[in-house]
Amino acid sequence: MVVPLRMGWRRLLFENWPVDPETVAAHVPDGLSVDEYDGAAWLSVVPFTNVAVRPDGVPKRFGIRLPEINLRTYVTRDGDPAVYFFSLDAQGVASVLGARLFHHLPYYYARISLEWRAGRTQFSSRRLHPGARPAEYEATYWPTGEPISAPEDPLARFLVERYRFYTEAPDGTVRYTDVEHEPWTLYPAAAEVETNTVLSANGFDVPTAEPVYYYSPGLEVRASTSERV
Repeated sequence: MVVPLRMGWRRLLFENWPVDPETVAAHVPDGLSVDEYDGAAWLSVVPFTNVAVRPDGVPKRFGIRLPEINLRTYVTRDGDPAVYFFSLDAQGVASVLGARLFHHLPYYYARISLEWRAGRTQFSSRRLHPGARPAEYEATYWPTGEPISAPEDPLARFLVERYRFYTEAPDGTVRYTDVEHEPWTLYPAAAEVETNTVLSANGFDVPTAEPVYYYSPGLEVRASTSERV
């Protein structure tokens, strides 16, 4: 990234599958090791919306809203846990082009809608990026139980308590960004997923295992500049 960013992440669904570690390792760049929980690697599709995205130091009222969906897995480098993003789809042509050109992130332009109705989030995304593999996602999701402090729950901690992410930039280099935020509070969740081709767009078969769902109302985030590994 050119400068550190501030933003809020809101109304997130974490849709998580255990998968064969070798399947994931084939898609992860050299220098990163697939992290495992209970002997499995994990893939997660995460729809949400960014709010008040702006350079660090700029007042929140000047930030922009950026709905997004990403596909991620979990890795380590030198023993440190992190997230690896395979793709990030977002609405907003200027934002996507800026993220690709200046922030070295594999963003794709998509038409996205996110609405909150009767306690449920309705999310729909359709990738429209020229030359990219098509990817669609449509789901309704909602919290179902009592809040969970992620650091106190082993699986939740594995999936979300990570403060660095890696991506492979369009030029083939691997880059990382550090993030700062409070520990996550999650809720057990349910979801009605009507369409999901995000996995196949990234070369993965749909896992046979039932997904584990978590929901979060969100938190505030600071993201550092992007650095080359």
